[in-house]
Amino acid sequence: QVQLDESGGGSVQAGGSMYLSCKASGTSSTYAMGWFRRSPGKEREFVAAISGSGDLKLYADSVKGRFTISRDNAKNTIFLQMNNLEFMDSAVYYCATGELATSLRANRVLDWGQGKQVAVSS
Repeated sequence: QVQLDESGGGSVQAGGSMYLSCKASGTSSTYAMGWFRRSPGKEREFVAAISGSGDLKLYADSVKGRFTISRDNAKNTIFLQMNNLEFMDSAVYYCATGELATSLRANRVLDWGQGKQVAVSS
């Protein structure tokens, strides 16, 4: 069974930072992985993706320059460092796997994590 176990999340003030992690088990460590988010009244949104090797990183325009995705293949884990958070970043964040980083950007997802709430207050 494929499992994606997320850690992190919580509440933070605008301008602050937050760090998310996602450990994968039961899937290839070479698979692309990434992050999506969903906020009230909005559709699910692609946030970031990283290739299996870590050589390619993709970001949504709304988070480019503020968020950084990374991975530790020895631990089969990806991370999302979120800086200069804004109220519009408030959402449930979901970890996901895909065949390619570009596949994830195109919403072609293989597996989903359970989601972690991120609440940004002003």
